[in-house]
Amino acid sequence: MKIVIPGGTGQVGMLLDRAWTAEGHDVVLLTRSPKGPRQTHWDGRTLGDWAERIDGCDVVVNLAGRSVSCRYTPSNLDAMMRSRVESTRVVGEAVARAARPPRVWLQMSTATIYAHRLDAANDEHGGLIGGDERGVPDYWAYSVEIARNWEAEQERAATPHTRKVALRSAMVMSPDRGGVFDVLSRLARLGLGGPVAGGGQYVSWIHDRDFVEAVRFLITRDDLAGAVNLAAPEPLPQRDLMRALRSAWRMPVGLPATEWMAEVGAFVMRSDTELLLKSRRVTPGRLTAAGFTFAHPRWPAAAADLVARRRRA
Repeated sequence: MKIVIPGGTGQVGMLLDRAWTAEGHDVVLLTRSPKGPRQTHWDGRTLGDWAERIDGCDVVVNLAGRSVSCRYTPSNLDAMMRSRVESTRVVGEAVARAARPPRVWLQMSTATIYAHRLDAANDEHGGLIGGDERGVPDYWAYSVEIARNWEAEQERAATPHTRKVALRSAMVMSPDRGGVFDVLSRLARLGLGGPVAGGGQYVSWIHDRDFVEAVRFLITRDDLAGAVNLAAPEPLPQRDLMRALRSAWRMPVGLPATEWMAEVGAFVMRSDTELLLKSRRVTPGRLTAAGFTFAHPRWPAAAADLVARRRRA
């Protein structure tokens, strides 16, 4: 296949690029800072010569958007919104104008679109969309608004010959450096990976190899369109997730952190506590119903596999 990945130089893009290139597919990455023959410049906002790469390709996987690993200041939240909506809009324009449009456009979204909740899991059919929960910071609603606008921009695109799928992805756990697993592992190995604010908030996650296989599955399934949750079938409370990760790293100690301690830690790491405190209890209803099989459905075994791969690396 010929595959174009806008925003493909980040961690998730690297996973897909590595897997598909190894299989002999023709993969093109759209990036603001191209390096090498398979990378093409784009600004994520306006049509340009890069659109020629989409004309005639088989698959587009748009991963573009400012990283959420930052302080949630008004300017950063605005940049998150604009980078996601503008890049989705211009990809839609390129697909719409293509003489030979791709057969499928997979658009990154986020499991953060669902409500903060502890009582039940959110799937695509009965899940609660967030934004009006009581007792949570007001700015959490803006994260949901970003996700809603992100998906709405793809839905709005006039691409009648291209199937569209929104990937509501949970945290992708990969042994590569710089990702969320790397950060959590560093905390666990330092003995700091205990419960945060009690640790009852749920964490949804997906093993990197299951993520790649799920994307591959969605490419082949012409009957699947719209929003699809990319998350392992067993989300778990943060305290249990970190306990299993500490066990995989053979670290017996995990110091707990209060909410204010988490605030201080997030400030030092130039991140935000929403990533730690919001309960993302998300399950893959449509993937499971369509017959997708997870190789790593449970976190303890997944964590052991990721740690073993990280040690070998």
